[in-house]
Amino acid sequence: MELQLTGRRVLVTGGTRGIGRAIVEGFLDEGALVGYCSRSADDVAATEAALAGRGTTVGTCLDVGDAEALGQWVHDSAQRFGGLDIVVANVSALAIPDTDENWETSLRVDLMHTVRLVKAALPHLERSDAACIVAISSVSGRESDFASGPYGVAKTAIVGYIHGLAIQLAGKGIRAVTVSPGNTYFKGGVWAGIERDDPALYEMAVGLNPTGHMGRPEDIAAPVVFVASPRAGRISGANILVDGALTRGIQL
Repeated sequence: MELQLTGRRVLVTGGTRGIGRAIVEGFLDEGALVGYCSRSADDVAATEAALAGRGTTVGTCLDVGDAEALGQWVHDSAQRFGGLDIVVANVSALAIPDTDENWETSLRVDLMHTVRLVKAALPHLERSDAACIVAISSVSGRESDFASGPYGVAKTAIVGYIHGLAIQLAGKGIRAVTVSPGNTYFKGGVWAGIERDDPALYEMAVGLNPTGHMGRPEDIAAPVVFVASPRAGRISGANILVDGALTRGIQL
């Protein structure tokens, strides 16, 4: 299926590793122009080298928790690409333990970077004929689990925020969708660390999934790229679970 993404202009926060990196690669494979960011200049440089020749992509070093820097990145990217069609709010602080610092970090990074990305991008998205906002939440935003607390609450808030946006922006032709991954394993990721440091928790998490294994970043990226594409033009306001049947609640 041709996703009609050739030449579309895309921004992805946190695009140098894990799910974010897979999303960047997925859009590139469909012919999109992709800007991405990361806090690490070394990671940006390594990703630029790895993706050289694969398509048009621009990496930027910034902290999405810095509202001014985030807004400037969106503005500069729109100037460079001649507009924006799609934004993907992917970054998470992964601040799970229940501490005051983690509450503040989760709200500032997970939730507010999503809000600020959307606000900065809206003037550009309004000029697109196929605009879409995608936010990455989590199954922890859908059900209570071991990550309930700062992380889970922020992810739940993202689902509510995006659903409201879908209604508010429908008349402008802008779609808004949430994608909620289940446990996703990649080298250097949170589950690789848990496997090393808390093997009992890791085995418990694997055992909860009917597939018997965790997902991979590319498993999440594929539906993100599809729902962002013009082919998914009637999908808006949805929270799409990509979890291998992990969650037990029936989503009505």
